[in-house]
Amino acid sequence: MSPRRSGQASLTLLVAVTMTGTVALHIFVPALAAAAADLGTTPVAAQLTITLYLVGLACGQLVYGPLSDRFGRRPVLIAGLSLYLAGLFLAIPATSIEVLILARVLQSLGACGSLVLGRAMVRDVSTATDAARKIAILTMAMTLTPALAPAIGGLVAGAFGWRAVFVVLAAVVAGLGALVVLTLPETNRRPVALPGIGAVAGAYLRLLRDPVYRAYVLAGACAGTSLYAFLAVAPFLLVDRLGRSSQEVGLDCLIVVAGMVVGSALAGRLAGRVPILRAAKVGNGVCLAAALALLAIDRAGALTVVTLLAPLVLYAVGIGLLGPNAVAGLMNVDPHAAGSASSLYGFMQMALGALFTLAVATWHDGSATPVAATLLAASVIAALSLRRVRNGPAAGDADL
Repeated sequence: MSPRRSGQASLTLLVAVTMTGTVALHIFVPALAAAAADLGTTPVAAQLTITLYLVGLACGQLVYGPLSDRFGRRPVLIAGLSLYLAGLFLAIPATSIEVLILARVLQSLGACGSLVLGRAMVRDVSTATDAARKIAILTMAMTLTPALAPAIGGLVAGAFGWRAVFVVLAAVVAGLGALVVLTLPETNRRPVALPGIGAVAGAYLRLLRDPVYRAYVLAGACAGTSLYAFLAVAPFLLVDRLGRSSQEVGLDCLIVVAGMVVGSALAGRLAGRVPILRAAKVGNGVCLAAALALLAIDRAGALTVVTLLAPLVLYAVGIGLLGPNAVAGLMNVDPHAAGSASSLYGFMQMALGALFTLAVATWHDGSATPVAATLLAASVIAALSLRRVRNGPAAGDADL
């Protein structure tokens, strides 16, 4: 059976493939301690399997876009999934932390292709406004990953051991890879010449010089990972400050993430009815108001589980509305370089996410102020960025 060379790529398959990009990051977290004990290593060394995964996820995204702009989305995606699978197979029999770290780096370098190419393929086959709707669906699905993957990983590791986590994930990636090979068509109908390293850097610089792209990529990156600031300190806030149990923390985080699902669903409903820029600004306005409310609540000494979660859920709704529209706007700046635009966005998103989590970890004082201040800073940066964009075709609102 040969893949279709024309027609629409399956949105369901693209959603599933895109979600695998971060599943390996979150699903292994509950098994980390067991793996460290089994391999006879320290917690610090074991933590590198998470840290270096994030580094690989950020840096690898800069490569996939230009390659897919030249050779096509489909073959580059297949290559990325193959590398991902190789990393999973290497991790299963790992007998040392060094081998496991290498396996995790390979996983991240393969998995980040799914993140880049899922967005690019959606843009390839969509009009500008339809892209916002479809990217909202992608975003809504991906917001479930950090909420559900750790629970799944914990169940699998608890029942069958930490290596079983990679066995299950390998089966999923192999199945999706087979579907890509058999059914997914090529969506890049206008390949461009492969540039050298200098030309790749130049392409990224050209995108960054475009004020519309720069505004959307900064706003979207702030929206995409700013909530990591809360997730990074959630156990300390909820358990140490508010007396929640470990099981309740998982539920509380799921409630917050559900707000992103609601916002993404709203973004999908508004696509085509409300201009991309306007929807993005409304979403960021919700984020700004929620961050201010959380800061005021904490400084007033009125922090409870409800008063903590309520503004965070509202903030998450704003992210769900802002994120897909920002991504659609930046992808519309130059549709013929959608891969590069998606790559640079992915890098910026992960880089800012690392910065936000580092900020709250460094500043953490047992209160919600570091989280609220970080979310507020992200919202202000996004607001200032979006102010520089004007409505109309130049804002990425036209069907290209």
